[in-house]
Amino acid sequence: MRGLSRRACLCCGLAGLAVRASAAEPAPAPNPALVTDLVAANHILFDQGVVDGFGHVSARHDKDPTRFLLARSMAPALVAAADIMEFELDGAPVAAAGRTPYLERFIHGAIYRARPDVMAVVHSHSPGIIPFGVAGAGLRPVFHLGAFLGPETPVFEIRDVAGPATDLLVRSDALGAALAQTLGSHAVVLMRGHGSTTVGADVRQAVFRAVYAEVNARLQSDAQRLGPVTFLTTEEAAAAAQTGNGLVGRAWELWRMRTP
Repeated sequence: MRGLSRRACLCCGLAGLAVRASAAEPAPAPNPALVTDLVAANHILFDQGVVDGFGHVSARHDKDPTRFLLARSMAPALVAAADIMEFELDGAPVAAAGRTPYLERFIHGAIYRARPDVMAVVHSHSPGIIPFGVAGAGLRPVFHLGAFLGPETPVFEIRDVAGPATDLLVRSDALGAALAQTLGSHAVVLMRGHGSTTVGADVRQAVFRAVYAEVNARLQSDAQRLGPVTFLTTEEAAAAAQTGNGLVGRAWELWRMRTP
């Protein structure tokens, strides 16, 4: 009950900030280091095979938690600092200046609204993960770097929200809110017939999780073809995830070296 009350207070505080922000001056410019990390995240995710011409990564604005940063609609590998746009949590661009936003920006805003602890979001269609959203085989951690997946990974079924004839894209705030609800307190949510969305406490952790969720999916598929799989226990996953949090920087520096 104490945890629920704390979350309620955080959400109420965030809602209050949103009201004040609408009547205040524009938010200060984000920290340039955050923009640099966000640009690098786009390039790393492409280099690691998590995104291709599609997919996107965002960061919560470090000066105003009621806004987030996301590139204009373009291939992630081509993103530069000038392409980063600012959005309200309902997906409205703050200053589009003729730039076209991603159709699925609502994924990001809705999750930031529902999860005050989340500071970065990755949405991708990485191929190793997609089978786990359609085949009924749960995505679970098979090795220590996938431990953040926990004992189960939820699957978002868009038909339950929008009926049988959608294009599977989260193209409205209502669909984004439904996705955020399915995500709950998890680190990753699968999206049936579409891909997945991953969250983190900062850009680097979100990228780490997106990369290793894909690696875990491929390893799990390989293992299940060999026979019964011994997954990490809940206790092992919790301990390994804690250790993994301290390893994000090592992976980030390597990936950063590989990308322009």
